[in-house]
Amino acid sequence: VEFLYCDLASMKSIRQFVQRFRAKNCPLHVLVNNAGVMLVPERKTEDGFEEHFGLNYLGHFLLTNLLLDKLKQSGTHSHNARIVTVSSATHYVGKLHLDDLQSRCSYSPHGAYAQSKLALVLFTYRLQHLLTANGSHVTANVVDPGIVDTELYKHVFWVIKVVKWMTAWLFFKTPEEGASTSIYAAVSPEMEGAGGCYLYNEERTKSADVAYDEELQRRLWTESCKMVGISDESSRVP
Repeated sequence: VEFLYCDLASMKSIRQFVQRFRAKNCPLHVLVNNAGVMLVPERKTEDGFEEHFGLNYLGHFLLTNLLLDKLKQSGTHSHNARIVTVSSATHYVGKLHLDDLQSRCSYSPHGAYAQSKLALVLFTYRLQHLLTANGSHVTANVVDPGIVDTELYKHVFWVIKVVKWMTAWLFFKTPEEGASTSIYAAVSPEMEGAGGCYLYNEERTKSADVAYDEELQRRLWTESCKMVGISDESSRVP
């Protein structure tokens, strides 16, 4: 195991990380996008993005795109490279505000978090469409880890913290249990060649209806490219 530092809330840090990784000249078979914050107070990343959207979504969007050529080089017909992105059941109540992705008009911690998790599902489906259109040996899937007993809940209201403390043993998954679906998506032979899936408890399931809106997927992708400063290569793909 080797550690390379990467701050997903910093576009500069992400680009530096990719440079350091590329310098190692290693293949890349699995990328798991798992960083995240939840229900944080209204604040911005160093690039000026609302923190949920900037860290949870845009950081992973940029990282994945900068590593995409390396993933394509590493995948083969019999052994696809895999991209696994961690979303949340909260995406089911999320709304994507394309005219206000930074939640400047009206900030709600829950709304901003849900939007970032919905964006990750839309991103995964569009990414798989592009990978398929290009004939790439790379698959992209999105997972819901369930309710997991981690520090992600440190910004929730104190009453909820007390309830969590009292009931975590009964209702919450351990971090190991929460990671199981991501691991399944990353290494299971059953997922070889399968992309564009939403997975929960190691099973394919249906995501929110809005996540299948291909026009919304395209528009989010194009806007995301502008926000992180990369060219939109998808414009040539229907």
